[in-house]
Amino acid sequence: MFSALGSALHRRRIAVLLLALLVTVLATLYGGTVSEKLTNSLSDYDDPGGGNVAAREIIGRATGIDPQQGYLLLVETDEPVEAGDTPPAAVTAAAELLRSRPEVERVTDYTSEGGSALIARDGSSTLVVADVRAMTDQESRTAEEQLQQAIEDDPDLRDRTSLGGATPGHVQVGQVSDEDLAQAELLSLPVILVLLFLVFRGLVAALVPLLGGIVSLLLTMAGLRVATDFMNVSAGAMSLAFALGLGLSIDFGLLIVSRYRDELAEHGPGAHALRRTVATAGRTVLFSALTVAAALASLTAFPQPYLRSMGLAGVITVVSAALFALLGLPAFLAVLGNRVNSLAPRRRQRTADSARAAEGRWHRIARTVMRRPALFALLATTVLLVIASPLAGVRFTGVDATSLPEETSAGQVAAVVSRDYDVQSASPLQIVLDTGDSPDPARLDDYAERVGEVEGVDAVGAPARLDDRHWRIDAVLTDDPLADPALDAVDAVQDVTAPYPARFAGATADFLAQRASIADSLPLAGGILAVVTLLLLFSFSGSVVLPLKALVMNLLSTGAAFGFLVWVFQDGNLGFAAQSGLETTTPVLVFAIAFGLSTDYNVFLLSRIKEARAQGMDDRSAVAHGLARTGSIVTSAALLFCVPVGALALSRLVFIQELGLGAAFAVLIDATIVRALLVPSLMALLGRANWWAPSPLRALHRTLRLDRMEPPAPTPDTPAPAPEMTKTPAP
Repeated sequence: MFSALGSALHRRRIAVLLLALLVTVLATLYGGTVSEKLTNSLSDYDDPGGGNVAAREIIGRATGIDPQQGYLLLVETDEPVEAGDTPPAAVTAAAELLRSRPEVERVTDYTSEGGSALIARDGSSTLVVADVRAMTDQESRTAEEQLQQAIEDDPDLRDRTSLGGATPGHVQVGQVSDEDLAQAELLSLPVILVLLFLVFRGLVAALVPLLGGIVSLLLTMAGLRVATDFMNVSAGAMSLAFALGLGLSIDFGLLIVSRYRDELAEHGPGAHALRRTVATAGRTVLFSALTVAAALASLTAFPQPYLRSMGLAGVITVVSAALFALLGLPAFLAVLGNRVNSLAPRRRQRTADSARAAEGRWHRIARTVMRRPALFALLATTVLLVIASPLAGVRFTGVDATSLPEETSAGQVAAVVSRDYDVQSASPLQIVLDTGDSPDPARLDDYAERVGEVEGVDAVGAPARLDDRHWRIDAVLTDDPLADPALDAVDAVQDVTAPYPARFAGATADFLAQRASIADSLPLAGGILAVVTLLLLFSFSGSVVLPLKALVMNLLSTGAAFGFLVWVFQDGNLGFAAQSGLETTTPVLVFAIAFGLSTDYNVFLLSRIKEARAQGMDDRSAVAHGLARTGSIVTSAALLFCVPVGALALSRLVFIQELGLGAAFAVLIDATIVRALLVPSLMALLGRANWWAPSPLRALHRTLRLDRMEPPAPTPDTPAPAPEMTKTPAP
């Protein structure tokens, strides 16, 4: 199958390249508009079937107000203000500005009934609050820009008024994310190019995988643009597409190009070299891509549009990278031939002797580990468990304006409100009661009174009718919406027996609903991930032991990554400020990415071990040979992958830092401790049992002709390698 594909690509290389160029141009033209179609709203993090979403919809229909959106104008005053004072000119101007906006339904300031809480403790500033109707992402961005300009143009507001609140906060999260992503691209691309040159020891060979990264990104953008016609795709998908697309394209390109250079060195240019490359490295790329795609596809088991978007973006990115690696890249190499080694300074060229020296180092590591496999298995497992130990104290939090840096207006407002204001009246807990046709006011009042007695609730408003069937009660909390006391208070309120069916909305209730929804979906997502991974690894290896062992090792490496994240961000180490917890979706994303890539590198290694066993080596020799031939490749691939992903750790948004640093650390752990110590030690301990499968499954493997997908034994038809050929060990 793969040999035939390699032969066909060699024969039709010019046609394939022209077709690839055409597809890339069309993808660029079509996908260039994808950023305009992406969503960036708080509802991206909601379970559409959640009770909090239903509560907001009821409130929206009855009042015309979207409880998830709104504005806060923080106005600094020349003189301290108190409740009952005549509003200063700046406060009056702020209220008038908000009332002039077409989307604003209601404006509240400290002169409004119950508005005294909108004055800072020292009276030096006050808040003006606006409730708004539902707005699209584009409307929100336009409104935020117009409000910022209006504040700058008004002399009463300029230099004393800051724009914050849910709507500007989320708009600015998107802006900061886009700016940081562009910065990450700018910083990582030159570093990647230098590293590729050092790994390949030649400029042409280094540029080939980078070309694949660019093509796969363009294809991914086109794929996401198609997806926006059928579903909401979160803007966060582009961050993942950039890091994953560039990293995987380099991984696959490194594998294909290195193997092709090996075949050139052994057999010379021609159809045979390409056929052998596609039959070996191409097969590995296919199974690697399938395992990574399966891991990311598990994210679609979660109902949140944000996680589903990330899963979809991940799958499209993997498919795009694999298509180029399996079709476009071999055709390109067929055209290049020996020129793939061009522009390689002689002093940087790797000769066969230096290649053998590199393989020898990894071979000695494998032999050393396998001489005392139990000791090294215990040592590696202990190290991973120690790194994972902080996970026992993990806490979770959400994303709001407090996540923004204070140089943004919404971040500044959030910081001042948290520091200088006593209560969170701008973010109340909203309780929607389905009273039916005959509500009992006494029962509603009694319930409101009992809610007010809950610790962490500062004040409770009187029950208010929404429509013929629903009433609303607002409870003001004493702490920030995502602080632990506020979460405990809302948990306690939800445990209070209500006289009628109750639904809860507001920032705190939304986060609790999101956390519960993710927890409920974890078993399904984990089951999908485990089953698909087991099936794919069984198809690749014909063993049931190797897939199960891979699951255990992946859990160890991802657990270590989570423990590292808790230690860095929650506990405040390595120069990062301590956070109240990890962002709720981060562990899910890191797990999916790290799990897929760990399996990816496992496939790299197993492919070479299987080849060695097929050539007659015993199990330990095959493991040593496989690690020797893949050690440099996996280490280089991991390092190159960590550059674009790790660059996300430079973001000003903590949840993006967590994603970048967590994924990079997981990959490094897997490429070092797991691959160098745990894999060879466990392979040595189990011996031939590694390849065991029940007789019915072995028969199924043969019946499905999966064993026929193995690379053929080498039968060179055109020897004559060029002298001084650059040679890099590859799986």
